[in-house]
Amino acid sequence: MESFEMFRDLAIILICAKFFGLIARRLKAPQVVGEIIAGLLIGPSILGIVSATDFIVKMAEIGVVLLMFSAGLETDLKDLLKTGPIAFLIACAGVFLPLVCGAFLYMAFYGAAAIGTLEFYKAIFIGVILTATSVSITVQALKELGHLKGRVGTTILAAAIIDDVIGIVILTFVIGVKDSNASILDVIVRTTLFFVFAFIVGFISYKIFKQVSKRYPHTRRIPIAGLAYCFALSFIAERYFGIADITGAYAAGIILCNIKDSDYIAEKMDVNSYILFGPIFFASIGLKTDITDFSSSILLFSIALIVVAMLTKIIGCGLVARMFKFNAMDSLKIGVGMMNRGEVALIVSQKGLAVGLLNPVYFTSVILLIIVTSVVSPIALKFLYCKAPDPVLKADSAA
Repeated sequence: MESFEMFRDLAIILICAKFFGLIARRLKAPQVVGEIIAGLLIGPSILGIVSATDFIVKMAEIGVVLLMFSAGLETDLKDLLKTGPIAFLIACAGVFLPLVCGAFLYMAFYGAAAIGTLEFYKAIFIGVILTATSVSITVQALKELGHLKGRVGTTILAAAIIDDVIGIVILTFVIGVKDSNASILDVIVRTTLFFVFAFIVGFISYKIFKQVSKRYPHTRRIPIAGLAYCFALSFIAERYFGIADITGAYAAGIILCNIKDSDYIAEKMDVNSYILFGPIFFASIGLKTDITDFSSSILLFSIALIVVAMLTKIIGCGLVARMFKFNAMDSLKIGVGMMNRGEVALIVSQKGLAVGLLNPVYFTSVILLIIVTSVVSPIALKFLYCKAPDPVLKADSAA
Protein backbone atom coordinates (compact mmCIF):
# COMPACT_ATOMS: atom_id res chain seq x y z
CA MET A 1 0.00 0.00 0.00
CA GLU A 2 1.34 3.42 -1.04
CA SER A 3 1.65 5.85 1.88
CA PHE A 4 -0.61 8.42 0.23
CA GLU A 5 -3.44 5.88 -0.07
CA MET A 6 -4.06 6.16 3.68
CA PHE A 7 -5.55 9.61 3.05
CA ARG A 8 -8.04 8.12 0.59
CA ASP A 9 -8.98 5.47 3.15
CA LEU A 10 -9.42 8.07 5.89
CA ALA A 11 -11.63 10.23 3.65
CA ILE A 12 -13.87 7.26 2.75
CA ILE A 13 -14.10 6.05 6.36
CA LEU A 14 -14.97 9.48 7.79
CA ILE A 15 -17.60 10.34 5.16
CA CYS A 16 -19.29 6.93 5.27
CA ALA A 17 -19.11 6.63 9.06
CA LYS A 18 -20.71 10.02 9.63
CA PHE A 19 -23.36 9.49 6.94
CA PHE A 20 -24.50 6.15 8.34
CA GLY A 21 -24.09 7.45 11.90
CA LEU A 22 -26.59 10.23 11.17
CA ILE A 23 -29.01 7.74 9.60
CA ALA A 24 -28.76 5.55 12.72
CA ARG A 25 -29.47 8.55 14.94
CA ARG A 26 -32.53 9.43 12.83
CA LEU A 27 -33.77 5.87 13.39
CA LYS A 28 -33.29 6.29 17.18
CA ALA A 29 -30.39 3.82 17.22
CA PRO A 30 -26.93 4.58 18.69
CA GLN A 31 -24.76 6.50 16.22
CA VAL A 32 -21.93 3.99 16.69
CA VAL A 33 -24.13 1.30 15.12
CA GLY A 34 -24.25 3.33 11.89
CA GLU A 35 -20.48 3.78 11.97
CA ILE A 36 -19.97 0.02 12.34
CA ILE A 37 -22.36 -0.68 9.45
CA ALA A 38 -20.42 1.83 7.35
CA GLY A 39 -17.22 -0.13 8.02
CA LEU A 40 -19.01 -3.37 7.15
CA LEU A 41 -20.27 -1.89 3.86
CA ILE A 42 -16.95 -0.46 2.63
CA GLY A 43 -14.91 -3.37 4.02
CA PRO A 44 -13.80 -6.66 2.43
CA SER A 45 -17.08 -8.43 3.28
CA ILE A 46 -19.20 -6.31 0.87
CA LEU A 47 -17.71 -3.56 -1.36
CA GLY A 48 -14.02 -4.09 -0.57
CA ILE A 49 -13.15 -0.40 -0.96
CA VAL A 50 -11.13 -0.18 2.29
CA SER A 51 -9.28 -2.84 4.26
CA ALA A 52 -8.04 -2.92 7.85
CA THR A 53 -4.43 -1.93 7.13
CA ASP A 54 -1.78 -1.61 9.85
CA PHE A 55 -2.28 2.16 9.73
CA ILE A 56 -6.07 1.86 10.27
CA VAL A 57 -5.55 -0.69 13.06
CA LYS A 58 -3.11 1.63 14.88
CA MET A 59 -5.44 4.62 14.47
CA ALA A 60 -8.30 2.49 15.82
CA GLU A 61 -6.15 1.54 18.83
CA ILE A 62 -5.64 5.23 19.61
CA GLY A 63 -9.39 5.66 19.25
CA VAL A 64 -10.20 2.94 21.77
CA VAL A 65 -7.68 4.34 24.25
CA LEU A 66 -9.25 7.81 23.95
CA LEU A 67 -12.74 6.36 24.43
CA MET A 68 -11.70 4.60 27.63
CA PHE A 69 -9.90 7.72 28.88
CA SER A 70 -13.08 9.75 28.27
CA ALA A 71 -15.18 7.11 30.04
CA GLY A 72 -12.92 7.41 33.08
CA LEU A 73 -13.06 11.23 33.00
CA GLU A 74 -16.86 11.17 32.95
CA THR A 75 -17.08 8.93 36.02
CA ASP A 76 -18.48 10.72 39.05
CA LEU A 77 -16.74 9.26 42.11
CA LYS A 78 -19.01 11.19 44.47
CA ASP A 79 -22.11 9.53 42.99
CA LEU A 80 -20.39 6.16 43.24
CA LEU A 81 -19.65 6.70 46.93
CA LYS A 82 -23.22 7.85 47.60
CA THR A 83 -24.85 4.70 46.27
CA GLY A 84 -21.92 2.67 47.63
CA PRO A 85 -22.41 -0.95 48.65
CA ILE A 86 -25.87 -1.44 47.08
CA ALA A 87 -24.74 -0.31 43.61
CA PHE A 88 -21.56 -2.37 44.00
CA LEU A 89 -23.48 -5.57 44.80
CA ILE A 90 -25.96 -4.94 41.98
CA ALA A 91 -23.01 -4.45 39.62
CA CYS A 92 -21.35 -7.66 40.87
CA ALA A 93 -24.54 -9.62 40.12
CA GLY A 94 -24.74 -7.87 36.74
CA VAL A 95 -21.23 -9.12 35.97
CA PHE A 96 -21.25 -12.61 37.48
CA LEU A 97 -24.47 -13.99 35.95
CA PRO A 98 -23.82 -12.78 32.35
CA LEU A 99 -20.20 -13.96 32.60
CA VAL A 100 -21.14 -17.50 33.65
CA CYS A 101 -24.20 -17.84 31.39
CA GLY A 102 -22.35 -16.38 28.38
CA ALA A 103 -19.57 -18.94 28.79
CA PHE A 104 -22.05 -21.82 29.15
CA LEU A 105 -23.98 -20.59 26.10
CA TYR A 106 -20.83 -20.73 23.96
CA MET A 107 -20.05 -24.23 25.24
CA ALA A 108 -23.63 -25.35 24.59
CA PHE A 109 -23.24 -24.38 20.92
CA TYR A 110 -19.62 -25.36 20.32
CA GLY A 111 -18.89 -28.02 22.90
CA ALA A 112 -17.48 -28.05 26.41
CA ALA A 113 -13.78 -27.26 26.68
CA ALA A 114 -11.20 -28.31 29.24
CA ILE A 115 -10.08 -25.59 31.65
CA GLY A 116 -6.93 -23.89 30.42
CA THR A 117 -7.48 -24.57 26.71
CA LEU A 118 -7.94 -21.84 24.10
CA GLU A 119 -11.57 -22.87 23.53
CA PHE A 120 -12.24 -22.50 27.26
CA TYR A 121 -10.90 -18.94 27.24
CA LYS A 122 -12.95 -18.16 24.11
CA ALA A 123 -16.07 -19.30 25.99
CA ILE A 124 -15.15 -17.18 29.01
CA PHE A 125 -14.53 -14.24 26.70
CA ILE A 126 -18.10 -14.38 25.35
CA GLY A 127 -19.20 -14.01 28.98
CA VAL A 128 -16.82 -11.06 29.44
CA ILE A 129 -18.48 -9.26 26.49
CA LEU A 130 -21.88 -9.67 28.18
CA THR A 131 -20.70 -8.06 31.45
CA ALA A 132 -20.62 -4.56 29.95
CA THR A 133 -23.43 -2.00 30.38
CA SER A 134 -23.77 1.08 28.18
CA VAL A 135 -23.74 4.03 30.56
CA SER A 136 -24.31 6.56 27.77
CA ILE A 137 -27.46 4.91 26.37
CA THR A 138 -28.94 4.40 29.85
CA VAL A 139 -28.21 7.99 30.87
CA GLN A 140 -29.81 9.36 27.70
CA ALA A 141 -32.94 7.24 28.19
CA LEU A 142 -33.33 8.28 31.84
CA LYS A 143 -32.72 11.95 30.98
CA GLU A 144 -35.44 11.91 28.34
CA LEU A 145 -37.82 10.32 30.84
CA GLY A 146 -36.87 12.87 33.54
CA HIS A 147 -35.85 10.19 36.04
CA LEU A 148 -32.05 10.40 36.05
CA LYS A 149 -31.83 11.93 39.53
CA GLY A 150 -34.28 9.61 41.28
CA ARG A 151 -33.18 6.82 43.62
CA VAL A 152 -33.58 4.19 40.91
CA GLY A 153 -31.84 6.32 38.25
CA THR A 154 -28.86 7.07 40.49
CA THR A 155 -28.53 3.40 41.42
CA ILE A 156 -28.63 2.31 37.76
CA LEU A 157 -26.01 4.89 36.78
CA ALA A 158 -23.62 4.00 39.60
CA ALA A 159 -24.03 0.24 39.09
CA ALA A 160 -23.47 0.62 35.32
CA ILE A 161 -20.21 2.48 35.91
CA ILE A 162 -19.03 -0.03 38.54
CA ASP A 163 -19.81 -3.06 36.40
CA ASP A 164 -17.78 -1.59 33.52
CA VAL A 165 -14.84 -1.20 35.92
CA ILE A 166 -15.24 -4.82 37.07
CA GLY A 167 -15.59 -5.94 33.45
CA ILE A 168 -12.33 -4.25 32.48
CA VAL A 169 -10.55 -5.92 35.42
CA ILE A 170 -11.91 -9.32 34.34
CA LEU A 171 -10.86 -8.61 30.74
CA THR A 172 -7.36 -7.82 31.97
CA PHE A 173 -7.30 -11.06 33.95
CA VAL A 174 -8.60 -13.28 31.11
CA ILE A 175 -6.15 -11.87 28.55
CA GLY A 176 -3.30 -12.35 31.01
CA VAL A 177 -4.26 -15.93 31.90
CA LYS A 178 -4.69 -16.84 28.22
CA ASP A 179 -0.94 -16.36 27.81
CA SER A 180 0.45 -19.89 28.20
CA ASN A 181 3.60 -18.56 29.82
CA ALA A 182 1.72 -16.92 32.68
CA SER A 183 0.26 -18.67 35.71
CA ILE A 184 -3.00 -17.52 37.30
CA LEU A 185 -1.04 -16.37 40.35
CA ASP A 186 1.29 -14.36 38.12
CA VAL A 187 -1.67 -12.59 36.47
CA ILE A 188 -3.26 -11.83 39.86
CA VAL A 189 0.03 -10.41 41.15
CA ARG A 190 0.63 -8.28 38.03
CA THR A 191 -2.93 -6.95 37.99
CA THR A 192 -2.80 -6.14 41.71
CA LEU A 193 0.60 -4.46 41.35
CA PHE A 194 -0.70 -2.30 38.50
CA PHE A 195 -3.65 -1.06 40.54
CA VAL A 196 -1.37 -0.39 43.53
CA PHE A 197 0.98 1.49 41.19
CA ALA A 198 -1.94 3.41 39.65
CA PHE A 199 -3.23 4.35 43.11
CA ILE A 200 0.15 5.64 44.35
CA VAL A 201 1.17 7.41 41.15
CA GLY A 202 -2.43 8.51 40.63
CA PHE A 203 -2.57 10.21 44.02
CA ILE A 204 0.61 12.18 43.24
CA SER A 205 -0.57 12.95 39.70
CA TYR A 206 -3.97 14.07 40.96
CA LYS A 207 -2.33 16.57 43.35
CA ILE A 208 -0.13 17.95 40.57
CA PHE A 209 -2.98 18.24 38.05
CA LYS A 210 -5.20 19.79 40.71
CA GLN A 211 -2.65 22.56 41.35
CA VAL A 212 -2.02 23.16 37.62
CA SER A 213 -5.77 23.24 36.97
CA LYS A 214 -6.22 25.76 39.78
CA ARG A 215 -3.36 27.97 38.60
CA TYR A 216 -4.01 27.76 34.84
CA PRO A 217 -7.75 27.04 34.47
CA HIS A 218 -9.08 26.25 31.01
CA THR A 219 -5.73 26.43 29.27
CA ARG A 220 -4.79 24.02 26.49
CA ARG A 221 -1.75 22.74 28.36
CA ILE A 222 -4.07 20.85 30.76
CA PRO A 223 -5.80 18.57 28.19
CA ILE A 224 -2.46 18.11 26.40
CA ALA A 225 -0.84 17.00 29.67
CA GLY A 226 -3.89 14.84 30.41
CA LEU A 227 -3.63 13.13 27.01
CA ALA A 228 0.09 12.51 27.51
CA TYR A 229 -0.70 11.06 30.95
CA CYS A 230 -3.31 8.75 29.39
CA PHE A 231 -0.84 7.47 26.78
CA ALA A 232 1.86 7.03 29.42
CA LEU A 233 -0.35 4.92 31.69
CA SER A 234 -1.53 2.88 28.68
CA PHE A 235 2.09 2.15 27.77
CA ILE A 236 3.09 1.32 31.34
CA ALA A 237 0.11 -1.03 31.76
CA GLU A 238 1.07 -3.06 28.66
CA ARG A 239 4.86 -2.83 28.82
CA TYR A 240 5.62 -3.29 32.52
CA PHE A 241 2.54 -5.08 33.90
CA GLY A 242 1.40 -7.06 30.86
CA ILE A 243 -2.22 -5.92 31.08
CA ALA A 244 -4.47 -4.23 28.52
CA ASP A 245 -3.59 -0.67 27.46
CA ILE A 246 -7.26 0.30 27.79
CA THR A 247 -7.03 -0.52 31.51
CA GLY A 248 -4.28 2.08 31.84
CA ALA A 249 -6.30 4.62 29.85
CA TYR A 250 -9.39 4.04 32.00
CA ALA A 251 -7.31 4.36 35.18
CA ALA A 252 -5.89 7.67 33.90
CA GLY A 253 -9.43 9.00 33.37
CA ILE A 254 -10.54 7.88 36.85
CA ILE A 255 -7.50 9.58 38.43
CA LEU A 256 -8.26 12.90 36.72
CA CYS A 257 -12.09 12.80 36.91
CA ASN A 258 -12.28 14.95 40.05
CA ILE A 259 -9.90 17.77 39.15
CA LYS A 260 -11.46 21.16 38.44
CA ASP A 261 -10.89 21.00 34.68
CA SER A 262 -11.88 17.35 34.15
CA ASP A 263 -14.89 18.44 32.05
CA TYR A 264 -12.61 20.66 29.98
CA ILE A 265 -10.23 17.76 29.33
CA ALA A 266 -13.17 15.48 28.45
CA GLU A 267 -14.53 18.13 26.07
CA LYS A 268 -11.21 18.33 24.19
CA MET A 269 -10.93 14.51 24.07
CA ASP A 270 -14.46 14.30 22.67
CA VAL A 271 -13.49 16.61 19.80
CA ASN A 272 -10.68 14.26 18.78
CA SER A 273 -12.88 11.19 19.21
CA TYR A 274 -15.90 12.65 17.40
CA ILE A 275 -14.01 14.02 14.40
CA LEU A 276 -11.36 11.38 13.75
CA PHE A 277 -10.45 8.55 16.10
CA GLY A 278 -13.94 7.46 17.18
CA PRO A 279 -15.32 6.96 13.65
CA ILE A 280 -12.14 5.13 12.64
CA PHE A 281 -12.38 2.79 15.63
CA PHE A 282 -16.06 1.90 15.12
CA ALA A 283 -15.67 1.64 11.33
CA SER A 284 -12.64 -0.61 11.84
CA ILE A 285 -14.90 -3.06 13.70
CA GLY A 286 -17.03 -3.28 10.56
CA LEU A 287 -13.88 -3.64 8.44
CA LYS A 288 -12.76 -6.61 10.55
CA THR A 289 -16.20 -8.24 10.73
CA ASP A 290 -16.45 -11.24 8.45
CA ILE A 291 -20.06 -11.84 7.37
CA THR A 292 -19.12 -14.34 4.65
CA ASP A 293 -19.13 -17.05 7.35
CA PHE A 294 -22.41 -15.84 8.86
CA SER A 295 -24.46 -19.02 8.76
CA SER A 296 -27.82 -20.09 10.19
CA SER A 297 -26.01 -21.51 13.22
CA ILE A 298 -24.34 -18.14 13.87
CA LEU A 299 -27.75 -16.45 13.52
CA LEU A 300 -29.22 -18.88 16.05
CA PHE A 301 -26.25 -18.25 18.37
CA SER A 302 -26.79 -14.47 17.99
CA ILE A 303 -30.48 -14.76 18.97
CA ALA A 304 -29.59 -16.92 21.98
CA LEU A 305 -26.82 -14.46 22.93
CA ILE A 306 -29.27 -11.53 22.89
CA VAL A 307 -31.82 -13.38 25.03
CA VAL A 308 -29.18 -14.51 27.56
CA ALA A 309 -27.63 -11.02 27.64
CA MET A 310 -30.93 -9.33 28.50
CA LEU A 311 -32.28 -11.90 30.94
CA THR A 312 -29.06 -12.24 32.96
CA LYS A 313 -28.92 -8.50 33.62
CA ILE A 314 -32.61 -8.28 34.49
CA ILE A 315 -32.50 -11.32 36.78
CA GLY A 316 -29.07 -10.71 38.36
CA CYS A 317 -29.41 -6.96 38.99
CA GLY A 318 -33.13 -7.11 39.71
CA LEU A 319 -32.87 -9.83 42.36
CA VAL A 320 -30.08 -8.05 44.25
CA ALA A 321 -32.04 -4.78 44.13
CA ARG A 322 -35.06 -6.64 45.54
CA MET A 323 -32.90 -7.92 48.41
CA PHE A 324 -32.11 -4.29 49.33
CA LYS A 325 -35.71 -3.21 49.81
CA PHE A 326 -36.43 -1.94 46.30
CA ASN A 327 -40.01 -2.86 45.39
CA ALA A 328 -40.68 -5.30 42.53
CA MET A 329 -41.29 -2.61 39.90
CA ASP A 330 -38.18 -0.59 40.83
CA SER A 331 -36.09 -3.78 40.85
CA LEU A 332 -37.33 -4.52 37.34
CA LYS A 333 -36.45 -0.96 36.26
CA ILE A 334 -32.90 -1.45 37.54
CA GLY A 335 -32.55 -4.76 35.70
CA VAL A 336 -33.90 -3.30 32.44
CA GLY A 337 -31.74 -0.19 32.80
CA MET A 338 -28.64 -2.37 33.12
CA MET A 339 -29.22 -4.52 30.02
CA ASN A 340 -27.95 -1.98 27.45
CA ARG A 341 -24.71 -2.88 25.69
CA GLY A 342 -22.65 -0.25 23.87
CA GLU A 343 -19.14 1.09 23.46
CA VAL A 344 -17.50 -0.98 26.21
CA ALA A 345 -18.83 -4.23 24.70
CA LEU A 346 -17.34 -3.19 21.36
CA ILE A 347 -14.03 -2.24 22.97
CA VAL A 348 -13.85 -5.57 24.78
CA SER A 349 -14.72 -7.42 21.53
CA GLN A 350 -12.03 -5.56 19.61
CA LYS A 351 -9.44 -6.43 22.24
CA GLY A 352 -10.53 -10.07 22.09
CA LEU A 353 -10.04 -10.11 18.32
CA ALA A 354 -6.57 -8.61 18.69
CA VAL A 355 -5.41 -11.33 21.11
CA GLY A 356 -7.11 -14.26 19.34
CA LEU A 357 -9.98 -14.81 21.79
CA LEU A 358 -12.78 -13.85 19.38
CA ASN A 359 -13.54 -14.97 15.84
CA PRO A 360 -14.36 -11.99 13.53
CA VAL A 361 -17.75 -13.51 12.64
CA TYR A 362 -18.94 -12.92 16.23
CA PHE A 363 -18.62 -9.16 15.78
CA THR A 364 -21.92 -9.42 13.89
CA SER A 365 -23.50 -11.07 16.93
CA VAL A 366 -22.19 -8.28 19.17
CA ILE A 367 -23.53 -5.60 16.79
CA LEU A 368 -26.97 -7.26 16.77
CA LEU A 369 -26.86 -7.42 20.58
CA ILE A 370 -26.12 -3.68 20.81
CA ILE A 371 -28.86 -2.74 18.33
CA VAL A 372 -31.56 -4.86 20.01
CA THR A 373 -30.75 -3.84 23.60
CA SER A 374 -30.39 -0.17 22.60
CA VAL A 375 -33.91 -0.21 21.14
CA VAL A 376 -35.64 -2.47 23.68
CA SER A 377 -34.23 -0.99 26.90
CA PRO A 378 -35.39 2.66 26.49
CA ILE A 379 -38.86 1.49 25.34
CA ALA A 380 -39.16 -0.90 28.31
CA LEU A 381 -37.98 1.79 30.76
CA LYS A 382 -40.54 4.25 29.40
CA PHE A 383 -43.31 1.66 29.83
CA LEU A 384 -42.22 0.81 33.40
CA TYR A 385 -41.94 4.47 34.46
CA CYS A 386 -45.39 5.20 33.01
CA LYS A 387 -46.77 2.35 35.10
CA ALA A 388 -44.89 3.39 38.26
CA PRO A 389 -43.09 6.79 38.41
CA ASP A 390 -40.13 7.17 40.77
CA PRO A 391 -41.56 8.33 44.15
CA VAL A 392 -38.28 9.99 45.13
CA LEU A 393 -38.37 12.13 42.02
CA LYS A 394 -41.97 13.19 42.70
CA ALA A 395 -41.07 14.26 46.21
CA ASP A 396 -38.11 16.26 44.90
CA SER A 397 -40.30 17.95 42.30
CA ALA A 398 -42.89 18.93 44.92
CA ALA A 399 -40.17 20.53 47.00
